[in-house]
Amino acid sequence: MESTELTYTINRLNRTYSRRYPGEVAQLIESLPYEEAVNVLQSVNIRELILVWEQLPTNTQDNLLKNFSDDTIRLLLTRLEPSQSANTLFRLSEETREAYLALLDRSVADELRVIIDYAPDTAGRMMDTRIFPFYSEMTVEEAQQRLRKHKPKALRELYLIDNEAKLSGKVDIQNLVIAEPDQQLVELSTKSVTSVQDIAPREEVLETIERRKLISVPVVDFEGRFIGVIRAPALMSAVQEETSLDIQTMVGVSKDEKALSPVGFSVIKRLPWLHINLATAFIAAAVVGLFEGTIEKFTALAVLLPVVAGQSGNAGAQALAVTMRALALREISLRHWPKVVLKEINVGFLNGVAVALTTSLGVYLWSRSFGLSLVIGSAMVISMIAAGFSGAVIPITLKRLGQDPAQSSSIVLTTVTDVVGFMSFLGIATLLASML
Repeated sequence: MESTELTYTINRLNRTYSRRYPGEVAQLIESLPYEEAVNVLQSVNIRELILVWEQLPTNTQDNLLKNFSDDTIRLLLTRLEPSQSANTLFRLSEETREAYLALLDRSVADELRVIIDYAPDTAGRMMDTRIFPFYSEMTVEEAQQRLRKHKPKALRELYLIDNEAKLSGKVDIQNLVIAEPDQQLVELSTKSVTSVQDIAPREEVLETIERRKLISVPVVDFEGRFIGVIRAPALMSAVQEETSLDIQTMVGVSKDEKALSPVGFSVIKRLPWLHINLATAFIAAAVVGLFEGTIEKFTALAVLLPVVAGQSGNAGAQALAVTMRALALREISLRHWPKVVLKEINVGFLNGVAVALTTSLGVYLWSRSFGLSLVIGSAMVISMIAAGFSGAVIPITLKRLGQDPAQSSSIVLTTVTDVVGFMSFLGIATLLASML
């Protein structure tokens, strides 16, 4: 009888301690062999289990879950906050995840499946969940022992968590190597750590990385709990994908289209933009039609029209590419638009003058007409200034309107440069007709 009462009292004390100090219990659990830790956790009720579970590092959770009974898994995943259960399942292989979801009630499983499916362009999809954190109160010696046990690869820094499993700092691996064995990790840590939320869009992640000059960034859930790290390979992949998508959208191609997409799908995605481009081409043609009489008198103008349009189009594309890159990498914001536009106007003017001199000389040697050389030189300067202005203004305007700045920018730009180029060249030729 006394033995039974003693066991009851010890269990009650253990539950009370777990409720009041779950962080300390979690650290103790982590130091135990997995088999013993599983036995301890399965012996407490679900309330205490959840309190301790929330304080455990993610890699410890994963290893313990593999050894829990089906009943414990079902109870734990059902009683945890849905976001926490989803984060736990997300880190598992698809086969294991489905096996665990099969243990749950259908309504609970369906809810978790929705949460697990991070959108393709979010931090949750890019993160590596195999990076495990360290408790801030761990000593250097304890951290080194843990590193020897798990042998992580390509590790440059340790991410620290507090007793609530929230990200609290980081320690450079170099500082860990030279520190004294009895020093606590918190003494070596940098407390200001830049992180991103798991549902943050790819653009926000790239902006954070570029602004802070990071090679990796930790990912946290909505309560600030550490759940993974986005590392350099994933970042490079994201940058490359973002760049390739911008290239497609700039010319009116859907982000969804791939090189081996079905013919019908590609046609449906491209055809609307081709019709838009056709409409803009008719606008440019209408401008040429306004000066039909001038062209009939001076047929050389028709020969030189593509020179002006082509050169201004290339100049506009250069300005567009520079501005698009600056917006994508957050080198500029919308408030910088006057400075960016003025810079591109100046570049267009100086390049226009240089190209105009070369073009005028070539046209004079070809036609022996001073008037024609003056016309094309003047038109070249005007059209290249307009091209630089348009290349900067178009993406910034789309951004200000809340649209994707890459979306078909080149189609709009081509229309502007063609119209301005034709108008300036043929308009000046009409005014100076007596000199031709």
